[in-house]
Amino acid sequence: MKLSSDNPHPLARFLRSFWAPTARSMRGWAMASVVVNAGIAVTGAGVRVTGSGLGCPTWPKCTPDSFVPVAHPEVSMINMAVEFGNRLLTFLVLAVGAACVIAALRLAPRRRSLLTLAWLQPVGILLQALWGGVVVRTLLNPFTVGMHFILSVGLMSVCWLLYVRSGEGDGPVRRVVHRDIRRLGHVLVAAAFTLVVVGVMVSGTGPHSGDELASRFDLDIEAMARLHADVAYLVVGLTFALLFALHVSAAPRAAKRAAAALLAVEFAQGVIGYTQWFLAVPAALVLLHVLGASLVWIFALRAATSLRTRDAAPVPGRHAPAQATAVA
Repeated sequence: MKLSSDNPHPLARFLRSFWAPTARSMRGWAMASVVVNAGIAVTGAGVRVTGSGLGCPTWPKCTPDSFVPVAHPEVSMINMAVEFGNRLLTFLVLAVGAACVIAALRLAPRRRSLLTLAWLQPVGILLQALWGGVVVRTLLNPFTVGMHFILSVGLMSVCWLLYVRSGEGDGPVRRVVHRDIRRLGHVLVAAAFTLVVVGVMVSGTGPHSGDELASRFDLDIEAMARLHADVAYLVVGLTFALLFALHVSAAPRAAKRAAAALLAVEFAQGVIGYTQWFLAVPAALVLLHVLGASLVWIFALRAATSLRTRDAAPVPGRHAPAQATAVA
């Protein structure tokens, strides 16, 4: 099947983006995957704050005798529609992941690194779907609910790495900053992941459990919130240190911009966090906070990956590396 590169029809250009991909369209699909995986994490939080966690009381069916919402004496149709709608979004995320796989398979020359990262997406999404069944069957146990978000964070990481690797070669990793600055970037990512885990524990201790039947962590919510704030201060401090180190060294402009953007996202997330605490955790701000948590993680990865690069792998018999082209 051939698709003309100059076909002006939007559908033809869309099909070509993954069936006859370029390095640029491969990167575009990777970024789309980052967006949809972050988006479904936010809509999942929407299911929880609306009390719709058991809107579909069974899995994989919505009700014991139907895969789609039907009238149920013990469940509101609104809650059922919210939960079922979030389940349907899984197919959108899976479709984007499948497009990444097709694009990685069709890209020429085929790159094993991209193909591996692309395949991890549909595998991870299917694992997420199965884990969603565990969440329902454990009546929204806070551990299983928290792991649901942690798995989303893992998928965002894979998608971001696919985005980065699509824009560089397959040569050895090359530092673009001092070794110690790159190590600081690694520490920052570890601290950001710790912040996400502690945030999940705070969420599992506080309100908005998703359903009246859901249990909570037996922890002191104020103590957990203070711990979460302390880790957040650590992350902000590490980000400021990274930004300072980049500005006093001969660091690339892209690395400085990435660190500055991360700091801005962290400040915005801090404003949201303190506001929701003083307003008794309103549902709308919970959604913004989950979005902020996803952005902090993605921007932390961006800051860390901006500190290194990969050149094109040397091609035997050629002085210049070959550029990836589409499969005709």
